[in-house]
Amino acid sequence: MTFSIVGRDPRTGDLGVAVASKFLAVGALVPFVQGGVGAVATQSYVNPTFGPLGLQRLAAGQRPQEIAAQFQAEDPGIAQRQFGLVSASGHSATFTGPGCHAWAGGHAAPDVAIQGNILTGPGVVAAMREAWEAGAGLPLPRRLLSALVAGDRAGGDRRGRQSAALLCAGPGRGYGGLTDDWVNLRADDHESPCAELSRLLDLHDLLFTRPESTRPLTPAELGWLRALLVRGGYAPALPEGNWDEQTEAAAWAMYGTENLEERWVPGGEVDPVALAYLQARHPG
Repeated sequence: MTFSIVGRDPRTGDLGVAVASKFLAVGALVPFVQGGVGAVATQSYVNPTFGPLGLQRLAAGQRPQEIAAQFQAEDPGIAQRQFGLVSASGHSATFTGPGCHAWAGGHAAPDVAIQGNILTGPGVVAAMREAWEAGAGLPLPRRLLSALVAGDRAGGDRRGRQSAALLCAGPGRGYGGLTDDWVNLRADDHESPCAELSRLLDLHDLLFTRPESTRPLTPAELGWLRALLVRGGYAPALPEGNWDEQTEAAAWAMYGTENLEERWVPGGEVDPVALAYLQARHPG
């Protein structure tokens, strides 16, 4: 009742799952990811224990194929199950039970497992595979989402659309660099869930991606920023001239209010992406 892709970025070690379905809040049941360990998608009459159990076994050093065999041996309902696993070392496995609703099937290769059931046909998995292979240079969330969108455009779930989710983890990728949990986005009930997931990922990248480059504020930009800080109530007044501690404290407070703290740069430097966003929101 779902199509998903489990993937690993061999350059960074990032791991993730992207999934879509004609099913309410598919992200609550299908994707499981643990940084430095692996990722699991469990679907089709979901056995949700496969997620935490699969990660536990991956953490213990078992390979996906071994875990897949264990699931088949242990679960009496395995004929209607489907799942995919990718380990932190890039080993993968996908399984489709013979009782899954047609069309059902998958593809596994190093760093990726793709699977789907109740699909419009095998072209869905083929399109996802092609998009995954073509997106080798993309950050993992973008690469997974491009494959999911390709599957959706190829027909996706033959019952229609309802929800989608994207879950990724990577070393120090999370908020403030304090956790591996990175992207956790869901469209739980939406007429175009993959498109909505794309919009949410754009917003996530704006607010939570750390600066790729920085530069000093120009005198004109510094004047604009000080005026904005005073107008917004972050300081009663600010001096003219070079960057100072009072301006820095007010600017930091504003960045926190705007949810831009991940893009904060101290000392009178600026992330051009954050600056463009603030200028668009606060012209004048």
